[in-house]
Amino acid sequence: MTDTLRPQLAFHHTPGRGPTIVFLPGYASDMTGTKAIALEQWAKARGRAFLRFDYAGCGQSEGAFEEQALADWRDDALAMIDRLDGPVVLVGSSMGGWIMLLAALARPDRVAALVGIAPAPDFTDWGFGQDEKMYLLQHGRLERANPYGPAPTVYTRRFWQSGEANRLMHGPIAFDGPVRFLQGQADPDVPWHRTVALAQLIRSPHVQTWLVKDGDHRLSREDDLALLIRAVEDVVP
Repeated sequence: MTDTLRPQLAFHHTPGRGPTIVFLPGYASDMTGTKAIALEQWAKARGRAFLRFDYAGCGQSEGAFEEQALADWRDDALAMIDRLDGPVVLVGSSMGGWIMLLAALARPDRVAALVGIAPAPDFTDWGFGQDEKMYLLQHGRLERANPYGPAPTVYTRRFWQSGEANRLMHGPIAFDGPVRFLQGQADPDVPWHRTVALAQLIRSPHVQTWLVKDGDHRLSREDDLALLIRAVEDVVP
């Protein structure tokens, strides 16, 4: 699927040796985050191809944030993959880890490897209380205090329903390439045991989960970024 019927997407592409590393941001995040920029700098220094972009309604891309659903952002990721030549390595942060898995299943001939940072597939299920789910269904919109910025985090019924329709952790996940998961054990948003369980569901035998005992959700400290780069180096030829 191309992005011809979707809002125009902002992206930065660094040409270089393949496979192209594609960074997928988390919910309500954008391509200017610490991890995306650190990976881009690493890629440029080593002549590696790299792409970072903003989902529709996020950052510099066109579109209204509250009109987007998980499946829309999956399609944005697929549109970016389809712009590129050759294999890609997907690096997904939080919700970007969910989109990473959905994209890998949709483009099995293109996605060579995966690196997930606190990957959060199915968080529309386990990340919301029953009262919040009912509120979303009844009112169509939910605001939460945002620990990472002054504006509240907004979720819509459309996004939540799209997430529920694209849950993955109900059985084996058919991906056979190398996978590295980075997970903080002090992460308040994604329980580390969920990432361990996710690793067990990936069909590939080449899966490793790296736990950071004092790591938070963002894993953006200098040591965390070094670990992320090491994980990417571990899966690229």
